[in-house]
Amino acid sequence: MRRPRLPRWLYPGMHIKRWLALMFVGLTVLGLGAAILLIDLYRELQRGEFSAVVQWLTGAQLDRTIRGAIVLTAGIMATIFGVWGLTRSVVSPFISRGDSVMEVLYTKRYLARGPRIVALGGGHGLATLLRGLKAYSANITAVVTVADDGGSSGRLREQLGIVPPGDIRNCIAALADAEPLMTQLMQYRFPPGSGLDDHAFGNLFIAAMTAVTGDFDEAVRESNRVLAVRGQVLPATSVPLNLHARLVNGRQIRGQAAISEADSPIAEVGIEPADVRANPEALERILEADLIVIGPGSLYSSVLPNLLIGDLADTIRAAGGLRVYVCNVATQPGETGEYSAAAHLEALFAHVGTDLVDYVLVNHNQHARHPAGWLGQPVAVDARRLEALPVVVIEQDLVDTTNAHHHDPNKLAAALVGLIQEDRPNRSRQRLRRPAARAS
Repeated sequence: MRRPRLPRWLYPGMHIKRWLALMFVGLTVLGLGAAILLIDLYRELQRGEFSAVVQWLTGAQLDRTIRGAIVLTAGIMATIFGVWGLTRSVVSPFISRGDSVMEVLYTKRYLARGPRIVALGGGHGLATLLRGLKAYSANITAVVTVADDGGSSGRLREQLGIVPPGDIRNCIAALADAEPLMTQLMQYRFPPGSGLDDHAFGNLFIAAMTAVTGDFDEAVRESNRVLAVRGQVLPATSVPLNLHARLVNGRQIRGQAAISEADSPIAEVGIEPADVRANPEALERILEADLIVIGPGSLYSSVLPNLLIGDLADTIRAAGGLRVYVCNVATQPGETGEYSAAAHLEALFAHVGTDLVDYVLVNHNQHARHPAGWLGQPVAVDARRLEALPVVVIEQDLVDTTNAHHHDPNKLAAALVGLIQEDRPNRSRQRLRRPAARAS
């Protein structure tokens, strides 16, 4: 059963209640002053020929307590409606059409005080995470992988020489205040024969912004501002990355698209150029963060490419915030076809070491609906192997019950924000099992 929610203006940090209280005090004092000045006139009118009319208008025939309660209620209601109308008149020219005043104030005031969160990854997994987190904070930074070389992003990368914009587009759409309309616009693909075959509008928008500003990082920064993103989206680096992988059968493959369709288990992945430098602004946000989230997303083609950037990984190690790896809820044929939760973690540790993660969130609900034609499987929770790893493992219901391939954004965000609120960085390492998170 959903619990009733407080009106937006009652949330702490909105800077409204204090001024309402002060205004009520002022009006009360004003009323007392008026009563002192007019009491003699009131008594004279009661003794005069208009006394019956005066008594009826002032409610003098009623008990004093009842009369006081009626007057007090009427005053409070008039004050509230007056303040509401004044606020709407003053603020309405500065808000977007269709937004409410309280929603704008809630976003600017309450969410601006939310925890500082940095999320690293790419693909649909990162966008799902951001869609849930933006209900808790406006201080979100998405650090997005730039190794995509397929589809519309790959074509723009090859033709224009820019950083692939696809994953950045997904994250901007997820964090936009106008979502889901913005999602539909940014994800719109032009039909075959249009001359822009299969290009996503969002990719073209970012490419055009790059041409206008002359710099990809500046283009993404301006896109955040123009599209009213709640937080910010940053490319992990300003240099397009190339992925390469060595398979268990010894074969070498190159490119994100090829890696996602590998015909043999992946032994190791790497990036080129290997000495690439991370986005300096991303490093600053990581050091300031209360929470650093790695994943969810394709392990080898979305999550690891960021962590293989040397100074980015070093900054995560040095950061003081909680560091959490979100394990996928489903296996991914071609990358993690038979992987359990422990296998995901072991592959992560093999590439970047065991000192990058404090917690891992694992889904324990294995009963979500499987989409038709789905080739993956729910990620198994292998307790014995997990207990042997140097990380705190938290099992929770994180899956979208209508689609076993995806996290539920509300459940996932609630679990992560709960970790910050509990603030347990010095607790002994142990395996936890917690009840399902309630979607707000």
